Amino acid sequence: MRFNLIGPFEIVTDDGRTYQPGTPKVCQTLALLLTRPGEIVTAEALIRELWGENPPRSAVTTLQTYVYHARRMLTQERLVPADRCLIVTSPAGYAIQVDDSDVDVRIFERLVTRARHELAEDEPARALRTVRQALDLWRGPALSNFPAGDVLAGHVVHLEELRIRAFETRIEAQERLGRHRESIPELRKLINDYPLHEWFHSRLIAALGAAGRRAEALQAYEKVRGLLARELGLEPSAELRQLQAGLLGTARRREPAPART
Repeated sequence: MRFNLIGPFEIVTDDGRTYQPGTPKVCQTLALLLTRPGEIVTAEALIRELWGENPPRSAVTTLQTYVYHARRMLTQERLVPADRCLIVTSPAGYAIQVDDSDVDVRIFERLVTRARHELAEDEPARALRTVRQALDLWRGPALSNFPAGDVLAGHVVHLEELRIRAFETRIEAQERLGRHRESIPELRKLINDYPLHEWFHSRLIAALGAAGRRAEALQAYEKVRGLLARELGLEPSAELRQLQAGLLGTARRREPAPART
């Protein structure tokens, strides 16, 4: 069985059936348990996810009802055998008894960590393969088919930050492999999606320069300089300024010397 949280929340059975739970509160309960498979999630955390800072007086018993409905859904929809109880109760809260390898979020986290380690070990080809596996797990914004509460929203932000880290890893691995041209269209899209992420701008400028497209690289620098000034009132970072200086220096060195009279 596979639980997919990256994109619409869905459950994929061993025989290939896909099921999307329809009740938002049951989805929230299950999804929060799945962020920590095999570990106890406290009742307090679940209540905060479901009702924020103003839970009803009946929050504890209502939470028990949602857990009951989650268990019943898993068996009635034949997602698990009737005699198997995935959600277990403890004095502190609840846990879902599945492995990390059954939850796409945990697989994604493990793959990104491995790719970063491979890059640190100067194995960019392996890192590139690994991070591509991680990014292939994305089917859209995490938990996009129901409204997340405060606790799950924090996990969604964490996932998005980790996704940016994965993009950075892929670009860096491609750079080390000399695949500058391959990175250019991807970097343009990333800049469109994350316009204030200076590192993506710096890698686009560097990739254009490495591909011999100095004029476009200088245009890219001017674009980010204007964006930072307009949106944040900031000057480009030292790294961006150094890239510009290098491009200008290269251009000057290649100018023909004036003819002697």
